[in-house]
Amino acid sequence: MGCLDGKVAIVTGSGQGIGRGIAIYLAREGARVITNNRSPRSESILKYDKDSMPENEWKEMLSLSGDAEATAELIRMEGGEAIHFYGDVSQNSSARDLVQLAIDTWGRLDILVNNAAGLGSGSIVALNEERWNYLTIPKMRGSFLMMHYAAPHMIKQNFGRIFNCGSSAWTGLADNDAYTAANAGVAGLTWASSKELFRHNITVNVYCPEGSSPGHAVEYNKMLRNIKAATGQDPDPKLLAVVESDHGDPINLGPFIAYLSTEEAGYISGEIFNIKSSGKIARYTQPELTPQIQRPEGAGPLWAVEELKDVFRREVLGEDYTCYAAQGAWGWDIKKK
Repeated sequence: MGCLDGKVAIVTGSGQGIGRGIAIYLAREGARVITNNRSPRSESILKYDKDSMPENEWKEMLSLSGDAEATAELIRMEGGEAIHFYGDVSQNSSARDLVQLAIDTWGRLDILVNNAAGLGSGSIVALNEERWNYLTIPKMRGSFLMMHYAAPHMIKQNFGRIFNCGSSAWTGLADNDAYTAANAGVAGLTWASSKELFRHNITVNVYCPEGSSPGHAVEYNKMLRNIKAATGQDPDPKLLAVVESDHGDPINLGPFIAYLSTEEAGYISGEIFNIKSSGKIARYTQPELTPQIQRPEGAGPLWAVEELKDVFRREVLGEDYTCYAAQGAWGWDIKKK
């Protein structure tokens, strides 16, 4: 008996990497799973050029690649129930048909894991419109469309568990401007929809996962090279060691999703969690306003610039304020020219 016996789950972007690990674990807990990615064959193999990366990174990427059919077959080999669906969930018809497949096949949809995303780096200077669209549309529009079609069925059955894949990049990650924007958008979508759906016993949460995947094998190393070239500094080796240990077998992320999918976890919604394949789980605090300032009563609302110069340091920011933008990633120091 698994904790998810009788439940039906869709895991988008589950042909490989993190999505595959989550899909397999949900099936081990008894869920019937529909796996998904855009098309047959690994998208990573089709996306990346062998000659554009070091040989060891190419081999690592190949070892982590797969597709939705292969994931479903792995689940069936373990004795679980799974079918696959090929389609880009950022396209209306694919999202609609994927949800309908769950209803037509098993009569319900209990768990939706919006894991599909475009992954990659790029600074505000280096990004072009095509790259921006690739990094924002699959994640944001895909999550919206899947929720749009899944929510009515979940409302009807008075149960649902929705997980939107985010990233710790949502707080701002250098050389990942579009990816940061997409994940910050997912956070806002989750906060809003969680308030709408909670009364129907539907929870909506963000998980920011870290685990091995083809995208990490390529894009992470590419990002490190890009920022080193821009700053001339090597990353802090202690930080890199922690990152590598956190990007292990993505199957280790499964228990977190499984627990939050249970009846008992129905009180947890509108949250953003950071989960690592090393077993670490952390919760982001909700954003809140810092102390507010206002001109004295009767003085009018128009601040003088000289007034603001003094009050910002003293009351808005505090004497121990450190500029957010000056805090570099991976141990780099950012200095103005």
